[in-house]
Order: sequence, then C-alpha cells, then structure tokens
Amino acid sequence: MLRFLLRKTGYGLLVLLGVVVLVFFLFNVLPGDPARLTLGQRADVSSLENVRKELHLDQPVGVQFLLYLNDLSPLGVHEQADATENLHYVTLAHLSAGKILVLKTPYLRRSYQGKKPVWEILTEALPGTLLLATAAMLFATVVGIGLGVLSAVKQNTWMDTSAVFASVIGISAPSFFAGIVLAYLLGFVWSDYTGLHMTGSLFDVDPFKGRVLNLRNLILPAITLGIRPLAIIVQLTRSAMLDVLHQDYIRTAYAKGLSRSRVIWHHGLRNALNPVVTAITGWFAELLAGAFFVEYIFGWKGIGKVTVDALDKFDFPVVMGAILFTAGIFVLVNILADMLYSVIDPRIKL
Repeated sequence: MLRFLLRKTGYGLLVLLGVVVLVFFLFNVLPGDPARLTLGQRADVSSLENVRKELHLDQPVGVQFLLYLNDLSPLGVHEQADATENLHYVTLAHLSAGKILVLKTPYLRRSYQGKKPVWEILTEALPGTLLLATAAMLFATVVGIGLGVLSAVKQNTWMDTSAVFASVIGISAPSFFAGIVLAYLLGFVWSDYTGLHMTGSLFDVDPFKGRVLNLRNLILPAITLGIRPLAIIVQLTRSAMLDVLHQDYIRTAYAKGLSRSRVIWHHGLRNALNPVVTAITGWFAELLAGAFFVEYIFGWKGIGKVTVDALDKFDFPVVMGAILFTAGIFVLVNILADMLYSVIDPRIKL
C-alpha cells in the first residue's frame, strides 16, 4: 500500500506540474498590465516600475516561471524580509546575501485588487464550495443508487423506463441551463410555495441579527449541481446490478433462504458498487472544479464565484491560484478513491 501511495503521489505531482506550466504561460500572454491593475489607472511611471520590479515583471519569462515555481514549492529559497512578510515557513538554513532556505506552505502570491494573500481568499471560499459539492453529491448518490437498484429490479417495467428516460435528460442538460430553469421556476415563479430564493449564500446578513445561517439557499444549487452525476449513477448502478443479479452466488443466496431485500442490498449492491464508487469520487472532484457557473448563477459564495469575479477583474493571481488549488483537490480525491476500492472490494488488494 505504501508503494502504491508513493507511486500515485508521484503521478499526481507530475499532473500538478503540468497544470502549473499550462496556467503560468496561459495567463502570461493574456492582456493587462499587472502593475497597473495593482496600483490603478492613475499611477505614475516610477510607481509602476517599482511594482514591476517587486513582481519580477522586469525579468525574462523563463526567470519569472522559475520564481513562480519557487513560490509554489514547499521547499524554497527566499529573501528573509520577503519570507517574513508573505510566508508561513520554518527556516532550514541561512544562505548568503540575506537569503534563507525554508520549508513553507505554497505561496500563491497576492491579489492585484485587494492586496490580500490568494491563499486566504481561497480558504475563506473553500467551505462554501465543499458544502455545496458534498450536498450535491449526497443528493446524487442516495437518489441515484436508489433509482438504479429499483430500475434493475423492475427491469422492463414503467419504473425502469421512466428512470432511464429521466437519466438521459439529466445527462443531456448542461448545469448552467438547469440552474437558470430551476432558479426561475422554483426561486421566482413558485417562490411563494417553495420558500426558495433565486440567489443567496450560506449566510445572510441581517441588519439586526448580523450573520444568519440560511440552509435553504443550498437547496437549488445543490440540486442543480447534482443532476448530472445523479443521471450517471443511475445508469451505472442499473447496469452493474443487472450483471450482478445473474451471478451464481446470487442464486446460491436465494437457495439458502435469504430474503430478497438482503440479497439485493447486501450481496448484490455491494458487489456492484465499484464502478459507482469510481463515478462518485470522480464526480465529486469534478463538482469541486466545475461549480463555477452554478455558484455564479445562484450567488453562492465559493471558489467558483470568487474565480469568475477575479477573471472579470483580470485578477490573475486569484484565478491561477484557484485553478491550481482545484487541481490539487482533484488529484487528492482520486488517490483517496483508489484506496477506497480495496475497502469495498477486498479482491482488489490482490
């Protein structure tokens, strides 16, 4: 298991390195002067030159990339004054010319607009995205597995046909389209009956009570985000269950006198879960990465909305940090998924 984890971690680091290269050079060619975005349009020439020097924009692109890698690396060489101001670090060695070798958290630099560290901006927004993705995946998993099992057990009946038809519609509908439709119908047209709003975040600001928890704002974005994975889970569960229910050990379980519900849920479903777990873990990582438009449509404060707002303002450090942050979560979730397979199906350990 240790060798397996080390190998998967190595592959994950290579993936992250590829993302870093792609993100850096992509945003390096986009229009916009970072120095002017930092100081504003009325900044004088000398101030702009000082900021360009501080941000290393006066260096060749190759040098800028190496400096960016140095900032992202857990092990890096920094000026002591710069490290004290920007990094959370442990000093490993003092080098020449006021430089130090440090062990640190990755430094994603600062926002051009608010001068706030990107890491702080993302960690403040992360709980909202995690809650939304978890709620969406929980909704998709519970409903999807239930419908998939029902569809397999009731094969070729109206229940099976309805579940398959609904799943095809769910796969075909883009999240942004489903979000607009649900927001308009449930959050506007029928809001008197549903009690839901078109937009809103986890906490509302009340002039008298301050921050007030409002979980009903989670319902519409969670359903919107969970529709597509739900449809995939229904299809996979149905297919896997149909294959499992015709196996010899299922007939043996019936012959031993076990109840139908025990055979289906304990013996059948557990052995049909491997492809479903693959879908669940893959989609969970994708929901973390793909909640951008859903968060923006519903005004849900999370990494997606923060990223879209930053892109609108050409705040490239925030956008780059969000992409790398999401890629890291994606790699981590996939490693955890591979470990989970051996828990569900002990045969995989072999």
